[in-house]
Amino acid sequence: MRNLSAFRSAWVLAMVCASSVMGAEPYGIDHRVPWITSHVVGFPDPPMPYVPVKEFANLHVQYPLYILEEPGTNNFLLLQHLNYWAGPGRLLRFKNEANVDHADVLLDVDRLVYGMTLHPDFIHNGYIYLIGNGPVGAPVHNNRIARYTIDRKTGHIDPQSELVILEWESNGHDGGDLAFGPDGYLYHAAGDGTSDSDQNLRGQDITHLNSAMIRIDVDHPSGGKPYSIPPDNPFIHFPGARPEIWAYGFRNPWRLAFDRHTGQLWVGQNGQDSFESVYLVHRGENYGWSVYEGGHPFNLQRKRGPTPITFPLIDHPHSEMRSLTGGVVYYGSKLPELRGAFVYGDWSTGRIWGVKAPHDRIEWHRELARTTMQIVGFRELSSGELLVVDEGTGIYKLLPAPADKPAPPFPRKLSEAGLFASTKDHVPAPGVVAYEVNAPLWSDGALKQRFIAIPGDGTMEMTPAHGWNFPEGSVLVKTFSLEMRENDPTSVCRVETRLLTKQLGQWAGYSYIWNDQQTDATLVEAGGLDRDYSIRGAAGTRTQTWHFPSRTECMTCHTRASNFVLGLSTIQLNRTHDYNGIKDNQLRVFSHIGLLRGPAGQETDPEKLPHLVDPSDPSQTLDTRARSYLHANCAICHVKEGGGNALIDLDYTTAPQNMRLFDQLPQHERFGIAEAKLIASGRPDESVLYHRVSIRGPGQMPPLATRRIDQQALELLKDWIGQMKPG
Repeated sequence: MRNLSAFRSAWVLAMVCASSVMGAEPYGIDHRVPWITSHVVGFPDPPMPYVPVKEFANLHVQYPLYILEEPGTNNFLLLQHLNYWAGPGRLLRFKNEANVDHADVLLDVDRLVYGMTLHPDFIHNGYIYLIGNGPVGAPVHNNRIARYTIDRKTGHIDPQSELVILEWESNGHDGGDLAFGPDGYLYHAAGDGTSDSDQNLRGQDITHLNSAMIRIDVDHPSGGKPYSIPPDNPFIHFPGARPEIWAYGFRNPWRLAFDRHTGQLWVGQNGQDSFESVYLVHRGENYGWSVYEGGHPFNLQRKRGPTPITFPLIDHPHSEMRSLTGGVVYYGSKLPELRGAFVYGDWSTGRIWGVKAPHDRIEWHRELARTTMQIVGFRELSSGELLVVDEGTGIYKLLPAPADKPAPPFPRKLSEAGLFASTKDHVPAPGVVAYEVNAPLWSDGALKQRFIAIPGDGTMEMTPAHGWNFPEGSVLVKTFSLEMRENDPTSVCRVETRLLTKQLGQWAGYSYIWNDQQTDATLVEAGGLDRDYSIRGAAGTRTQTWHFPSRTECMTCHTRASNFVLGLSTIQLNRTHDYNGIKDNQLRVFSHIGLLRGPAGQETDPEKLPHLVDPSDPSQTLDTRARSYLHANCAICHVKEGGGNALIDLDYTTAPQNMRLFDQLPQHERFGIAEAKLIASGRPDESVLYHRVSIRGPGQMPPLATRRIDQQALELLKDWIGQMKPG
C-alpha cells in the first residue's frame, strides 16, 4: 500500500510527468472536445416546496446534535459530539446573532450526549437535563439521565452539580431524546440497548427500561430516588414490570416531541431492514418491536408483551428513508401551510416530510424538501418557527422554494439526454469521456461501461481522499449489461444506464431501463423497479432479478462522506486505459486535456500516488486485492463519517491497526458463531465479515444493489483471512 502521508502532501494536480520520463509518449486523447449537447437539466419530478437556508453561517461546530433556546437570554444551547458517533459530548452556548462566529463551552461530559431539555421552571431553577450513553471507553455502557444546574447569576455550569436521575444498561440503540410533557412529567424514549435485531429480546419485555417510553416525576422524589412514579403510569401494578414505563416496543426512537396545542406525543423511530416509522404514542401501548418492524412482521415467533401491538401512524420503506429523525410540530407564521404539521426528516437521505393528524388520523402528508443534510434534530422555537440541525454543516431554517422559470423537460429517453452520438450503438457524444476503475463494485456479475460528461470547459478537481469535486451540470454515466447466456460475450444485453448528475449544487441519481430491442432506454419512475431476466447456463435457465434503484436508494450510497461520487477518485482512476489502441494513464490524460486540476497547481507522478488493484488479479498480493475489494464494496459506508453503524474503517488507505477490524468483537449480529470476531485471524468460518459476504438476505453485505453472492470475492476473502496469523 502506498504511503498515504506522501499522497496527502502532494494531492494536487497529479498527472503530467517530467518530460524526460513521459513527455515523449503520445497521450490517449490529444485534445479536449467540449461537451455541448447536454439536455440533462433540471429534475423529472415536481419541485419541492421548501428549501433549507443556512443560519449562523459563520458558526462552525463539529458534529452538532441538538439545539434549544436558553430562556431569559438571547442565547442558544447546542450539543455536539466530539468523536464521530462516540463520546465525549459537549454543551455549548452561542449568541442568537446572525454573524456569530464562536461558541463558549459550558460543559464537557464523558459520554455521547444525545439530547437535552430544560425544566419548565428553568428561568428560576436553571435545571437542564441530559440523556447520554457511556462512559467513554468502557466495555459496558449505561444510558444516564442527569440533571445539571446553570447558575442563575453567572450562567455557568458546575460539573459537580450533576444529579444522576436514572441509569440502565444500553449498548447500542440507546434512543435519543427527552422532554417534559404538558403534564409536567419527564419523558424519555429508550432504544432496545443492542446494535442489531434486539439480541437481548428487550422489545417486548417490560421488566427492563430498554425499548420503553419512560415517564417519571422529577419534582417529587420519593423512596430514596431522585424521582417518583406518576400514579397513572400503566404498569405500576403489573408483576415484575418497571413502573417507570409509559409505553414500550421501540427499536431506536430518535427524537420525540409534544404538540404544544394538542398534547400529542410524536416519536420518530429508526428501522432495521426495511422500514422507518413515525408514532403517536399513548399510555400503555405496545409498538411491536421486535415482533414487528414498524407495521410489518419481523420475527413473529418471538414472545409478545402483555398488551396488544399498535402499528405506527406512518411507515416509510427504505426506498424513501433510511434513518428517520423525529421532528417538531410547527406553529410559526412564516410557513402557513405547515401550521399544525409534524415536520420530520431523514439522516441518510436528507429528505424532509410533514404530516397533520389532528385526531390521530392522517389528513395531510407530503414531502417538503430534498437536501444533502445529515439531519439529526429539529427544534421548535418559542416563536413557533423551526430549526434543522445538520450533523455535517450546522443549523438551517426552511423557506419556501423560490419561483423559478420553467425548466426544459428532463429527458425521459436516454437518447434525449445528449450523452450518446448513437444510443443504439452506445457511442458517446463528442466530449463524453470513457473511463475505468481499478476495483469495480460487485453488481451481481454485470458488465459496466463508464463515462464522464462535463459541460463546456468545466474541470474536475482532485481531492485528497474520496470523490473528486465536479462543476454544475456534470453527468456521470454507467451502463450495466448482463450475459443472457453464461460465458458467452456475444449474448451481452444492456439492462440499465444510471446517471448521477449535479444540478443546482446537488447530486441526484436516475435510472433508465433498456428496451428489448436495445435501441433506447426509458427513465425509471422515482420509486424504482424490479425486472426478471432469464439467464441460460450449463445447468439450465435461471431467473436473475435486476433492481433499478429508487431516487432515494441512489443517494443512500452517494453520500457526503464519499463526496457524493464513488468511482471518480484518485485511488480508483490512477490506472491505464486503452484509448482506441493508445494505452495511457487516465490521470495524465485528464490533466493534458484540461479535464482535471489540482487546487495548488503542482504536478506529480501518478506512480507516486496510491491506487487500488483489481481484486481478481492473481499477480497482486492477497492483502492488496482483499483491501481493494473492501474499499470498493464496503468502505462506501464503513469509514469515518460514512453512515455505517459499525466502528470499522475499511478505507484502503487506513492503516491496519486503525481499521478496528482484526480479532475485534462484533457490535452487531454474530449469526450463531460461537467465537465470532469481525475477522478472526486464520479462521474464516468464525469471521462475521466473511459470513456477511457469503449470504443474501438479512445481514448480507453489501446490503444494497446485490442479490447474488460474489463467489470470486468470497474465495479471495477466505484465502486472505486464512493466511493471517492468529492474534
